[in-house]
Amino acid sequence: MPKYSDLPTVSVSVEVAASPAALWPIISDPATPVAFSEELAAAEWMPPHTGPVEGAVFEGTNQHPAIGEWKVPNYVAVCEPEKEFGWDPGGPDAAWTRWRLRTEANGDTTTLTFWAQMGFGPSGLTPAIEAMPDREEEIVARRLGEWEASMVATIKGIKAIAEAAA
Repeated sequence: MPKYSDLPTVSVSVEVAASPAALWPIISDPATPVAFSEELAAAEWMPPHTGPVEGAVFEGTNQHPAIGEWKVPNYVAVCEPEKEFGWDPGGPDAAWTRWRLRTEANGDTTTLTFWAQMGFGPSGLTPAIEAMPDREEEIVARRLGEWEASMVATIKGIKAIAEAAA
């Protein structure tokens, strides 16, 4: 089992009967996961930004039974139209996680991959790990499991939106 400092990752994929161009406006809207995530409650662009561009910032409102509610600025780190949209909570110099949505065309379908990595800096897990260092691997594994469940729900939701529009 991984430790936080190992930079553990989660990656989930689904085949979508839609083109990368059809998926782009869905995956590059940070509010899309709100409909499918148990943790992300809201996401909105922060002025002066109104859409996806590298360096843009959106504020995410999150909630978790163990932590409560918190808001965090998310910096768009990758914005390659029809290929990849990614953000780093906390910013380029203070990120503690990285999130990426990627597309890969496969003829009539597109593979949509949702990838996330933790461990770059202190996060909501830090107090729990510091309080119970002997349970670090268990804490990290549980959090990765929460992420994976939410990420699977999100890509299945994106698939449903894209295929319904096709």
